[in-house]
Amino acid sequence: MKEKQAASLNGFLGVLIILACAGAGIFSLMQEAIVIAVVLILVAVLLVTGIVIVPPNQAYVVTFFGKYIGTIRANGLFLTIPLTTRQRITLRIRNFNSKTLKVNDIEGNPIEIAAVIVYRVVDTAKAAFNVDDYEEFVAIQSEAAVRHIASNYPYDNFNESGFSLRENGDEITGKLQAELEARLNEAGVEVMEARFTHLAYSTEIAQAMLQRQQAAAIIAARKMIVEGAVGMSMDAVEALNEGDLELDPERKAQMVNNLMVAIVSDRGTQPVVNNGSLY
Repeated sequence: MKEKQAASLNGFLGVLIILACAGAGIFSLMQEAIVIAVVLILVAVLLVTGIVIVPPNQAYVVTFFGKYIGTIRANGLFLTIPLTTRQRITLRIRNFNSKTLKVNDIEGNPIEIAAVIVYRVVDTAKAAFNVDDYEEFVAIQSEAAVRHIASNYPYDNFNESGFSLRENGDEITGKLQAELEARLNEAGVEVMEARFTHLAYSTEIAQAMLQRQQAAAIIAARKMIVEGAVGMSMDAVEALNEGDLELDPERKAQMVNNLMVAIVSDRGTQPVVNNGSLY
């Protein structure tokens, strides 16, 4: 089922034809030409049933005794085939806000997720005949796609490899949009944008996951501090070697140890003056 243009005539010209038929029928009736008058008036009445007004960003799907004969997309007044049934389909851009869904991510953690889907109808024939209700179809398929995408990725990627829902929102929503386009193509719907509007751990594990995030952040910060301390200690040893001060390996190790403790410690260090010897 694909959309096609319905046969139609300019509505104002159609009104003139209807008025002409009606006027001729009345004139024939006055001339006592009963048969001609009845035929002309019947034609005028039939043509009236073909008048349709199409507002902007609306379309009418026209069927004639169950057969699809086309769609009228242009706005204005038109005369189409009489005795047809016309179903109005909106062409406006629309939003669907999904409910907040509770889903398990790929690691089994329960999360809460919601999305907004921006869409519009591009094929009125598919929207009218391929599904019972394209709006309900969009709602159900959108929630199914959000559940499927959320279950394929972790909320947070602590291993620092691959995509995660929290850190790679643009990439994940791109995949969500592609999946929605595949799902909604049969309904004649184009997905213009898909974005997450809510993303959080479920309440029963939120506190535990917050502690896990804090621990991961502390570990990452400590790792950076240690790497910096090692570099600073090596620079200090190299600077001493380039000068006139000669240090034996044990004194170098002691100095590096002191520098590491001073830099890495999260508390202020207390200096100790050694007036003796290491030996």
